[in-house]
Amino acid sequence: MNRRTKIAVLGSALLLTAGSAAAAATASEEPRQREAAALTGTAKLYRSAGDDITFSFDAHLAAKDTADPTKATGTFEFSHYLDGEGARAKAKVDCLLTGGKVAVVSGVITSSDLPGAEGKRVGVTVHDLGHRDRLGYSWASTGNPVETKELPRCVSSAPFEKVRKGTGDFTVVPWRPDF
Repeated sequence: MNRRTKIAVLGSALLLTAGSAAAAATASEEPRQREAAALTGTAKLYRSAGDDITFSFDAHLAAKDTADPTKATGTFEFSHYLDGEGARAKAKVDCLLTGGKVAVVSGVITSSDLPGAEGKRVGVTVHDLGHRDRLGYSWASTGNPVETKELPRCVSSAPFEKVRKGTGDFTVVPWRPDF
């Protein structure tokens, strides 16, 4: 065999080996089931005064729980600072509802440096518009989560806030319940 023939044979053998491995991997993989709903991503809100306001979400509703959005899991975090003053909070998800590109998530604050916030339920609404997402939160009319009394699960405000240009990367997986 000349050098060119040896290279061609070696190349064919590599292609066959790679193709067989890929076929075996594909055959052994189970089809992945789509989750019932999800809200993920991070963005900063736009404020002309320069406030540093960030929201991050990692909320999911498993396919097996599609009939009960209160079985959602995950966390979300938010912070609001201006001139070095402000607070942050982390909440454990207790409900997730989505419709199209809009999600409402609620959770109970598990840690925060805002006095009185731990143990309070808060809700956030996200409208996934691509790179110019919008967001709303349950304490919009009260000023902060501490002032909100007895908020039910999956309750928030309309997504009235705009995210800062270039930071909107929220992703909403629409819920499709069986009705």
